[in-house]
Amino acid sequence: MKLFNYLFFTAIITLSGSLFAQETQIRGFVHVNSFLRDDKVSFELGEYDLFITSEINDRISFLGETVFRYDRGKKDFEVSVERVIFRYNYYGNHSFLIGKHHTPLNYWNDSYHHGRVFFPTIDRPYLFRRNIIPLHTTGASLQGMNLGKLRFGYDLMVGNGIGSGDLEDNDTYKSLTAAIHIRPMDRMRIGATFYNDRISPLAEEDHHSPQTDLEEEIRQQLYTASFAYFGKKLEVLTEATYAVNKAESTGSLNSMTSYFYAGYRFKDKIVPYFRVDCLDFEDEELYYNNSDVTSLVTGVRYEINYLAVVKLEYQHESISLSDNINTVKLQIAIGF
Repeated sequence: MKLFNYLFFTAIITLSGSLFAQETQIRGFVHVNSFLRDDKVSFELGEYDLFITSEINDRISFLGETVFRYDRGKKDFEVSVERVIFRYNYYGNHSFLIGKHHTPLNYWNDSYHHGRVFFPTIDRPYLFRRNIIPLHTTGASLQGMNLGKLRFGYDLMVGNGIGSGDLEDNDTYKSLTAAIHIRPMDRMRIGATFYNDRISPLAEEDHHSPQTDLEEEIRQQLYTASFAYFGKKLEVLTEATYAVNKAESTGSLNSMTSYFYAGYRFKDKIVPYFRVDCLDFEDEELYYNNSDVTSLVTGVRYEINYLAVVKLEYQHESISLSDNINTVKLQIAIGF
């Protein structure tokens, strides 16, 4: 009887594998920081990222990303579902996607997930710290990749707007994202994006939103441009975001944020680099924190291999109406 049960169980497992065969990969990423600021050395546990991809069949696939991070306010760890995407490849290199996405607003947000081992620097550019762009959109999109000689790509996305949750929209308006890019040569990408949304007052609290206590509606339009080249030696990445926030009390207010990164690979595994960030706001700005910022980062990246990286940086932040901030930071990032 035991032999029969064993053979029956083995047959079921074998049959299930043949009927529901799929390729699923589960990866993890984590990083640890140590930094010197104000004559004090601190250690910091970074994000713990669980990244899952699955090819259901030749047309249907799934991507999921969940991050565990420490919440300073709650003084405890929290779980954040960053992406849940179902993709249907309906024709050639054209796909339909639905779920929670990284909004394809610029190269960085579209290309890097939360695994810091792949970041060229320790932290994201400063515009992410100020939440200049909506990092996530829950909605649906059409996507095309590697079309024609220039390897043209596009994303057309409609979704819940800023201040909405993952379960429903907080108002009757939908956000709209239209992004295009080309890859005219290997390791190079040039892109541009348009984003349109209406931000309602008293929107749902979200740690990715700059303000949660607006007293009037904001009509927001974002225009971004990016150039990325990661060659065998030279690395260059620059992006600019032009934001137009229109309110009844202030009219249209314009903000410009940008950064420029450059690095050069030395002896295969060592990459000295620097990055300059500039954020410029109008004084009457209601939605963003309107203190201007100039930030300089210079450092070196040592790539043990593609899943283990050590970075050492000096960071200088010059913030209007505030003291300058100087930080020396060390990061160890791994994937597994």
